[in-house]
Amino acid sequence: MIADNGVLDMLAELLEDSHLATLERLPELVQKHAVLAGLSEVSVYLVDLQQNVLRLLTGRGEDAHEATGGRPAELRVEATLAGRAFQEVRVLPMPVTEQGQAGWWVPLLNGTERLGVLQVRVAEPGESVGDAMRHLASLVALMLVSLRTHSDSYARLVRSRPMHVAAEMQWQLTPPLTFATEDVTIAAVMEPAYEVGGDAYDYALGGDIAHLAVFDAMGHDVAAGLTASLAMAACRNHRRRDMDLIANSEAIESVLIAEFGRMARYVTAIMAELNVRTGQLSWVNRGHHPPVVIRGGRWATVLECPPSHPLGLDLGLPVTLCQEQLEPGDRVLFFTDGIIEAGGRVGSEFGLHRLVDFMVRHSSASLPVPETLRRLIKSIMKYHKDQLDDDATVLLAEWHGPAHRRLHL
Repeated sequence: MIADNGVLDMLAELLEDSHLATLERLPELVQKHAVLAGLSEVSVYLVDLQQNVLRLLTGRGEDAHEATGGRPAELRVEATLAGRAFQEVRVLPMPVTEQGQAGWWVPLLNGTERLGVLQVRVAEPGESVGDAMRHLASLVALMLVSLRTHSDSYARLVRSRPMHVAAEMQWQLTPPLTFATEDVTIAAVMEPAYEVGGDAYDYALGGDIAHLAVFDAMGHDVAAGLTASLAMAACRNHRRRDMDLIANSEAIESVLIAEFGRMARYVTAIMAELNVRTGQLSWVNRGHHPPVVIRGGRWATVLECPPSHPLGLDLGLPVTLCQEQLEPGDRVLFFTDGIIEAGGRVGSEFGLHRLVDFMVRHSSASLPVPETLRRLIKSIMKYHKDQLDDDATVLLAEWHGPAHRRLHL
Protein backbone atom coordinates (compact mmCIF):
# COMPACT_ATOMS: atom_id res chain seq x y z
CA MET A 1 0.00 0.00 0.00
CA ILE A 2 1.33 3.45 -0.94
CA ALA A 3 0.64 6.02 1.76
CA ASP A 4 -0.94 9.32 0.75
CA ASN A 5 1.86 11.22 2.48
CA GLY A 6 4.32 9.42 0.18
CA VAL A 7 2.55 10.93 -2.83
CA LEU A 8 2.60 14.37 -1.21
CA ASP A 9 6.29 14.03 -0.34
CA MET A 10 7.07 13.03 -3.93
CA LEU A 11 5.29 16.03 -5.39
CA ALA A 12 6.53 18.54 -2.81
CA GLU A 13 10.20 17.55 -3.10
CA LEU A 14 10.11 17.36 -6.91
CA LEU A 15 8.47 20.78 -7.02
CA GLU A 16 11.14 22.17 -4.70
CA ASP A 17 13.92 20.81 -6.92
CA SER A 18 12.24 22.08 -10.08
CA HIS A 19 13.26 25.70 -9.52
CA LEU A 20 16.92 25.06 -10.35
CA ALA A 21 16.43 22.04 -12.60
CA THR A 22 17.54 21.64 -16.20
CA LEU A 23 16.05 19.33 -18.79
CA GLU A 24 19.11 17.10 -18.52
CA ARG A 25 18.48 16.58 -14.79
CA LEU A 26 14.77 15.86 -15.13
CA PRO A 27 14.99 12.04 -15.49
CA GLU A 28 17.26 11.84 -12.43
CA LEU A 29 14.99 14.05 -10.31
CA VAL A 30 11.83 12.22 -11.35
CA GLN A 31 13.33 8.85 -10.47
CA LYS A 32 14.76 10.14 -7.20
CA HIS A 33 11.43 11.42 -5.90
CA ALA A 34 9.10 8.84 -7.49
CA VAL A 35 10.34 6.16 -5.10
CA LEU A 36 8.83 8.15 -2.21
CA ALA A 37 5.41 7.21 -3.57
CA GLY A 38 6.34 3.60 -4.27
CA LEU A 39 7.01 4.05 -7.99
CA SER A 40 10.12 1.94 -8.48
CA GLU A 41 10.98 2.97 -12.05
CA VAL A 42 9.86 5.96 -14.09
CA SER A 43 10.98 6.88 -17.61
CA VAL A 44 10.01 9.95 -19.64
CA TYR A 45 9.22 9.65 -23.36
CA LEU A 46 8.61 12.77 -25.46
CA VAL A 47 6.75 12.86 -28.76
CA ASP A 48 8.60 14.20 -31.80
CA LEU A 49 7.55 17.29 -33.73
CA GLN A 50 5.46 15.36 -36.26
CA GLN A 51 3.98 13.05 -33.61
CA ASN A 52 5.34 9.91 -35.22
CA VAL A 53 7.55 8.55 -32.43
CA LEU A 54 8.08 8.74 -28.68
CA ARG A 55 11.71 9.30 -27.64
CA LEU A 56 13.33 8.45 -24.33
CA LEU A 57 14.57 11.45 -22.35
CA THR A 58 17.88 10.19 -21.00
CA GLY A 59 19.28 13.46 -19.65
CA ARG A 60 22.35 13.18 -21.84
CA GLY A 61 21.49 16.07 -24.12
CA GLU A 62 22.76 15.49 -27.64
CA ASP A 63 23.15 11.74 -27.02
CA ALA A 64 19.53 11.34 -26.00
CA HIS A 65 18.65 9.21 -29.05
CA GLU A 66 20.56 6.26 -27.58
CA ALA A 67 18.88 3.51 -25.56
CA THR A 68 19.76 3.22 -21.89
CA GLY A 69 19.14 0.73 -19.10
CA GLY A 70 17.42 -1.73 -21.41
CA ARG A 71 14.71 0.78 -22.28
CA PRO A 72 14.04 1.41 -26.00
CA ALA A 73 15.20 4.80 -27.19
CA GLU A 74 12.27 5.19 -29.56
CA LEU A 75 8.71 3.85 -29.75
CA ARG A 76 6.33 4.25 -32.67
CA VAL A 77 3.12 6.18 -31.99
CA GLU A 78 1.19 4.06 -34.48
CA ALA A 79 2.12 0.53 -33.43
CA THR A 80 2.89 0.39 -29.71
CA LEU A 81 1.02 0.33 -26.41
CA ALA A 82 2.82 3.54 -25.44
CA GLY A 83 1.64 5.13 -28.68
CA ARG A 84 -1.93 4.05 -28.04
CA ALA A 85 -1.83 5.65 -24.59
CA PHE A 86 -0.58 8.83 -26.27
CA GLN A 87 -3.21 8.76 -29.03
CA GLU A 88 -6.19 8.05 -26.83
CA VAL A 89 -4.96 10.00 -23.78
CA ARG A 90 -5.53 6.99 -21.54
CA VAL A 91 -3.51 5.22 -18.84
CA LEU A 92 -2.80 1.74 -20.19
CA PRO A 93 -1.34 -1.23 -18.29
CA MET A 94 1.87 -2.92 -19.41
CA PRO A 95 2.56 -6.68 -19.20
CA VAL A 96 3.90 -7.76 -15.80
CA THR A 97 7.66 -8.38 -15.88
CA GLU A 98 9.34 -11.67 -14.98
CA GLN A 99 10.25 -10.06 -11.64
CA GLY A 100 6.57 -9.43 -10.96
CA GLN A 101 6.63 -5.68 -11.57
CA ALA A 102 3.41 -4.11 -12.80
CA GLY A 103 3.63 -1.17 -15.17
CA TRP A 104 1.61 1.51 -16.94
CA TRP A 105 1.90 4.03 -19.75
CA VAL A 106 0.67 7.41 -18.51
CA PRO A 107 0.00 10.37 -20.89
CA LEU A 108 1.97 13.56 -20.27
CA LEU A 109 -0.40 16.50 -20.68
CA ASN A 110 0.16 20.23 -20.39
CA GLY A 111 -3.50 21.14 -20.16
CA THR A 112 -4.56 19.23 -23.28
CA GLU A 113 -1.25 19.50 -25.16
CA ARG A 114 0.17 15.99 -25.51
CA LEU A 115 3.88 16.03 -24.70
CA GLY A 116 4.54 12.28 -24.49
CA VAL A 117 4.11 9.50 -21.94
CA LEU A 118 5.56 8.25 -18.68
CA GLN A 119 6.58 4.61 -18.33
CA VAL A 120 5.89 3.69 -14.70
CA ARG A 121 6.71 0.42 -12.93
CA VAL A 122 5.94 -0.57 -9.35
CA ALA A 123 7.01 -3.59 -7.32
CA GLU A 124 3.96 -3.58 -5.04
CA PRO A 125 0.83 -2.04 -6.58
CA GLY A 126 -1.53 -0.37 -4.14
CA GLU A 127 -4.69 1.70 -4.11
CA SER A 128 -2.80 4.98 -4.40
CA VAL A 129 -0.74 4.01 -7.46
CA GLY A 130 -3.22 5.57 -9.89
CA ASP A 131 -3.22 8.92 -8.10
CA ALA A 132 0.57 8.87 -7.74
CA MET A 133 1.11 8.25 -11.46
CA ARG A 134 -1.37 10.87 -12.62
CA HIS A 135 -0.12 13.54 -10.21
CA LEU A 136 3.48 12.83 -11.15
CA ALA A 137 2.66 13.02 -14.86
CA SER A 138 0.96 16.40 -14.34
CA LEU A 139 3.94 17.87 -12.50
CA VAL A 140 6.46 16.46 -14.98
CA ALA A 141 4.46 17.98 -17.86
CA LEU A 142 4.52 21.40 -16.19
CA MET A 143 8.26 21.09 -15.65
CA LEU A 144 8.82 20.11 -19.28
CA VAL A 145 6.90 23.14 -20.55
CA SER A 146 8.89 25.39 -18.22
CA LEU A 147 12.25 23.89 -19.21
CA ARG A 148 11.82 23.45 -22.96
CA THR A 149 11.73 27.17 -23.75
CA HIS A 150 15.44 27.49 -22.98
CA SER A 151 16.63 23.98 -23.82
CA ASP A 152 18.37 23.04 -27.05
CA SER A 153 18.38 19.45 -25.81
CA TYR A 154 14.57 19.41 -25.96
CA ALA A 155 14.61 20.75 -29.51
CA ARG A 156 17.17 18.17 -30.59
CA LEU A 157 15.28 15.31 -29.01
CA VAL A 158 11.93 16.07 -30.66
CA ARG A 159 13.40 16.62 -34.14
CA SER A 160 14.12 13.91 -36.68
CA ARG A 161 16.07 15.97 -39.18
CA PRO A 162 17.52 19.49 -39.63
CA MET A 163 15.01 22.33 -39.68
CA HIS A 164 14.97 25.19 -42.17
CA VAL A 165 15.48 28.70 -40.82
CA ALA A 166 11.95 29.82 -41.78
CA ALA A 167 10.44 26.86 -39.93
CA GLU A 168 12.63 27.58 -36.89
CA MET A 169 11.14 31.06 -36.77
CA GLN A 170 7.55 29.92 -37.29
CA TRP A 171 7.60 27.25 -34.58
CA GLN A 172 9.01 29.72 -32.05
CA LEU A 173 6.09 32.09 -32.65
CA THR A 174 3.17 29.66 -32.80
CA PRO A 175 1.15 28.72 -29.70
CA PRO A 176 0.94 25.05 -28.58
CA LEU A 177 -0.80 22.57 -30.89
CA THR A 178 -3.64 22.08 -28.39
CA PHE A 179 -5.55 24.19 -25.88
CA ALA A 180 -8.86 23.63 -24.09
CA THR A 181 -11.22 25.04 -21.49
CA GLU A 182 -14.64 23.82 -20.42
CA ASP A 183 -16.09 25.92 -23.26
CA VAL A 184 -13.79 25.35 -26.23
CA THR A 185 -11.08 23.08 -27.59
CA ILE A 186 -8.56 24.46 -30.08
CA ALA A 187 -6.06 22.31 -31.97
CA ALA A 188 -3.75 22.79 -34.93
CA VAL A 189 -1.30 20.99 -37.22
CA MET A 190 1.30 22.46 -39.55
CA GLU A 191 3.29 20.65 -42.26
CA PRO A 192 5.87 20.18 -43.64
CA ALA A 193 7.08 20.61 -40.07
CA TYR A 194 10.77 21.10 -40.89
CA GLU A 195 10.33 23.25 -43.99
CA VAL A 196 7.18 25.27 -43.31
CA GLY A 197 7.68 28.82 -44.52
CA GLY A 198 4.64 30.94 -45.33
CA ASP A 199 1.92 29.44 -43.13
CA ALA A 200 1.11 30.51 -39.57
CA TYR A 201 -1.74 29.99 -37.15
CA ASP A 202 -2.60 31.82 -33.96
CA TYR A 203 -5.09 31.68 -31.12
CA ALA A 204 -5.56 33.30 -27.73
CA LEU A 205 -8.27 33.68 -25.14
CA GLY A 206 -9.29 37.06 -23.74
CA GLY A 207 -12.24 36.91 -21.36
CA ASP A 208 -15.08 35.19 -23.20
CA ILE A 209 -13.51 35.70 -26.65
CA ALA A 210 -11.31 33.13 -28.37
CA HIS A 211 -9.22 34.85 -31.06
CA LEU A 212 -8.45 32.58 -34.03
CA ALA A 213 -6.41 33.20 -37.17
CA VAL A 214 -4.63 31.48 -40.04
CA PHE A 215 -2.20 33.23 -42.38
CA ASP A 216 -0.74 32.11 -45.71
CA ALA A 217 2.02 34.28 -47.15
CA MET A 218 3.08 34.16 -50.79
CA GLY A 219 6.09 31.93 -51.40
CA HIS A 220 7.72 29.14 -49.47
CA ASP A 221 10.99 30.52 -48.17
CA VAL A 222 12.50 32.71 -45.46
CA ALA A 223 10.90 35.81 -47.00
CA ALA A 224 7.50 34.13 -46.80
CA GLY A 225 8.20 33.21 -43.19
CA LEU A 226 9.12 36.80 -42.37
CA THR A 227 5.93 38.04 -44.02
CA ALA A 228 3.68 35.59 -42.18
CA SER A 229 5.45 36.24 -38.88
CA LEU A 230 5.07 39.99 -39.27
CA ALA A 231 1.37 39.60 -40.07
CA MET A 232 0.82 37.41 -37.02
CA ALA A 233 2.77 39.72 -34.71
CA ALA A 234 0.85 42.74 -36.03
CA CYS A 235 -2.44 40.89 -35.51
CA ARG A 236 -1.56 40.16 -31.87
CA ASN A 237 -0.41 43.72 -31.28
CA HIS A 238 -3.53 45.31 -32.71
CA ARG A 239 -6.06 43.04 -30.99
CA ARG A 240 -4.31 43.71 -27.65
CA ARG A 241 -5.05 47.37 -28.35
CA ASP A 242 -8.76 46.46 -28.67
CA MET A 243 -9.02 46.82 -32.44
CA ASP A 244 -11.96 44.99 -33.96
CA LEU A 245 -11.46 42.44 -36.74
CA ILE A 246 -11.95 44.85 -39.64
CA ALA A 247 -9.68 47.54 -38.17
CA ASN A 248 -7.09 44.92 -37.22
CA SER A 249 -6.92 43.47 -40.73
CA GLU A 250 -6.53 46.95 -42.23
CA ALA A 251 -3.82 47.80 -39.72
CA ILE A 252 -1.94 44.59 -40.57
CA GLU A 253 -2.02 45.57 -44.23
CA SER A 254 -0.55 48.98 -43.36
CA VAL A 255 2.30 47.30 -41.46
CA LEU A 256 3.07 44.99 -44.40
CA ILE A 257 3.04 47.83 -46.92
CA ALA A 258 5.23 50.01 -44.70
CA GLU A 259 7.77 47.18 -44.41
CA PHE A 260 7.75 45.65 -47.91
CA GLY A 261 6.00 48.18 -50.14
CA ARG A 262 2.65 48.02 -51.91
CA MET A 263 2.01 44.66 -53.63
CA ALA A 264 5.56 43.44 -52.94
CA ARG A 265 4.49 40.80 -50.40
CA TYR A 266 1.01 39.65 -49.52
CA VAL A 267 -0.78 37.35 -47.09
CA THR A 268 -4.19 35.71 -47.24
CA ALA A 269 -5.92 35.29 -43.90
CA ILE A 270 -9.01 34.36 -41.95
CA MET A 271 -9.29 36.25 -38.66
CA ALA A 272 -12.07 35.25 -36.30
CA GLU A 273 -13.51 35.72 -32.82
CA LEU A 274 -15.57 33.08 -31.03
CA ASN A 275 -17.63 34.05 -28.00
CA VAL A 276 -17.14 30.89 -25.96
CA ARG A 277 -20.19 31.59 -23.81
CA THR A 278 -22.74 32.22 -26.56
CA GLY A 279 -21.20 30.41 -29.53
CA GLN A 280 -21.30 33.51 -31.74
CA LEU A 281 -18.56 33.30 -34.40
CA SER A 282 -17.42 36.48 -36.17
CA TRP A 283 -14.79 36.60 -38.90
CA VAL A 284 -13.28 38.48 -41.83
CA ASN A 285 -11.87 36.90 -44.98
CA ARG A 286 -8.78 38.46 -46.55
CA GLY A 287 -8.56 36.50 -49.81
CA HIS A 288 -8.50 33.10 -48.08
CA HIS A 289 -10.39 29.80 -48.37
CA PRO A 290 -13.56 30.09 -46.25
CA PRO A 291 -13.81 28.08 -43.04
CA VAL A 292 -16.00 24.99 -42.74
CA VAL A 293 -18.35 23.93 -39.91
CA ILE A 294 -18.78 20.23 -39.07
CA ARG A 295 -22.13 19.89 -37.28
CA GLY A 296 -23.39 16.89 -35.38
CA GLY A 297 -20.53 14.82 -36.76
CA ARG A 298 -22.66 14.23 -39.85
CA TRP A 299 -22.63 17.17 -42.23
CA ALA A 300 -20.71 20.30 -43.03
CA THR A 301 -21.31 23.75 -44.38
CA VAL A 302 -18.91 26.31 -45.85
CA LEU A 303 -19.02 29.66 -44.06
CA GLU A 304 -19.23 31.98 -47.01
CA CYS A 305 -18.29 35.61 -46.52
CA PRO A 306 -17.50 38.25 -49.17
CA PRO A 307 -13.69 38.16 -49.33
CA SER A 308 -11.58 41.26 -49.40
CA HIS A 309 -8.19 41.38 -51.10
CA PRO A 310 -5.16 39.70 -49.49
CA LEU A 311 -3.25 41.73 -46.92
CA GLY A 312 -0.58 43.83 -48.59
CA LEU A 313 -2.15 44.31 -52.04
CA ASP A 314 -3.97 47.55 -51.10
CA LEU A 315 -6.72 47.09 -53.73
CA GLY A 316 -9.31 49.09 -51.82
CA LEU A 317 -11.92 46.32 -51.60
CA PRO A 318 -14.29 46.55 -48.64
CA VAL A 319 -13.76 44.30 -45.62
CA THR A 320 -16.95 42.55 -44.48
CA LEU A 321 -17.60 41.23 -40.98
CA CYS A 322 -19.60 37.99 -41.10
CA GLN A 323 -21.24 36.10 -38.25
CA GLU A 324 -22.57 32.59 -37.59
CA GLN A 325 -24.34 31.18 -34.53
CA LEU A 326 -22.69 27.87 -33.66
CA GLU A 327 -24.46 24.92 -32.06
CA PRO A 328 -22.96 22.95 -29.16
CA GLY A 329 -20.42 20.46 -30.49
CA ASP A 330 -19.77 22.34 -33.74
CA ARG A 331 -16.24 22.10 -35.10
CA VAL A 332 -14.95 25.01 -37.18
CA LEU A 333 -12.09 24.24 -39.58
CA PHE A 334 -9.72 26.95 -40.77
CA PHE A 335 -7.13 25.77 -43.30
CA THR A 336 -4.60 26.94 -45.86
CA ASP A 337 -4.60 25.97 -49.53
CA GLY A 338 -1.85 23.39 -49.01
CA ILE A 339 -4.41 21.17 -47.27
CA ILE A 340 -6.92 20.85 -50.10
CA GLU A 341 -4.51 21.36 -53.02
CA ALA A 342 -2.06 18.66 -51.89
CA GLY A 343 -1.42 16.19 -54.69
CA GLY A 344 -2.58 18.48 -57.45
CA ARG A 345 0.71 18.52 -59.32
CA VAL A 346 1.00 14.73 -59.52
CA GLY A 347 -2.70 13.87 -59.78
CA SER A 348 -6.03 14.93 -58.35
CA GLU A 349 -5.99 17.34 -55.42
CA PHE A 350 -6.84 16.15 -51.92
CA GLY A 351 -9.72 18.57 -52.16
CA LEU A 352 -12.33 20.03 -49.84
CA HIS A 353 -14.59 16.98 -50.22
CA ARG A 354 -11.91 14.60 -48.90
CA LEU A 355 -11.11 16.99 -46.06
CA VAL A 356 -14.73 17.23 -44.94
CA ASP A 357 -15.33 13.50 -45.43
CA PHE A 358 -12.32 12.67 -43.26
CA MET A 359 -13.46 14.99 -40.47
CA VAL A 360 -17.05 13.69 -40.56
CA ARG A 361 -15.94 10.04 -40.48
CA HIS A 362 -13.56 10.62 -37.59
CA SER A 363 -15.99 12.75 -35.59
CA SER A 364 -17.80 9.56 -34.60
CA ALA A 365 -14.62 7.83 -33.41
CA SER A 366 -14.62 9.61 -30.01
CA LEU A 367 -10.95 10.48 -30.41
CA PRO A 368 -9.39 13.56 -28.81
CA VAL A 369 -9.49 16.54 -31.17
CA PRO A 370 -5.68 16.75 -31.51
CA GLU A 371 -5.56 13.03 -32.41
CA THR A 372 -8.12 13.59 -35.16
CA LEU A 373 -5.93 16.34 -36.63
CA ARG A 374 -2.80 14.20 -36.29
CA ARG A 375 -4.49 11.48 -38.32
CA LEU A 376 -5.76 14.04 -40.84
CA ILE A 377 -2.30 15.38 -41.59
CA LYS A 378 -0.91 11.83 -41.85
CA SER A 379 -3.62 11.05 -44.39
CA ILE A 380 -2.79 14.17 -46.39
CA MET A 381 0.94 13.41 -46.30
CA LYS A 382 0.30 9.83 -47.44
CA TYR A 383 -1.94 11.06 -50.25
CA HIS A 384 0.89 13.30 -51.41
CA LYS A 385 3.56 10.58 -50.95
CA ASP A 386 5.07 12.56 -48.03
CA GLN A 387 6.11 15.41 -50.33
CA LEU A 388 4.13 18.65 -50.01
CA ASP A 389 4.67 21.40 -52.56
CA ASP A 390 3.10 23.98 -50.26
CA ASP A 391 2.62 24.52 -46.54
CA ALA A 392 -0.46 22.80 -45.12
CA THR A 393 -2.06 24.12 -41.93
CA VAL A 394 -5.32 23.33 -40.14
CA LEU A 395 -6.73 25.15 -37.12
CA LEU A 396 -9.81 23.60 -35.51
CA ALA A 397 -12.04 25.11 -32.85
CA GLU A 398 -14.76 23.01 -31.19
CA TRP A 399 -17.40 24.90 -29.21
CA HIS A 400 -18.75 22.73 -26.39
CA GLY A 401 -21.75 24.86 -25.50
CA PRO A 402 -23.53 25.29 -22.16
CA ALA A 403 -24.62 21.64 -22.03
CA HIS A 404 -21.05 20.42 -22.39
CA ARG A 405 -19.17 22.47 -19.82
CA ARG A 406 -16.46 19.92 -19.18
CA LEU A 407 -12.84 19.48 -20.25
CA HIS A 408 -12.62 18.01 -23.75
CA LEU A 409 -9.28 16.38 -24.60
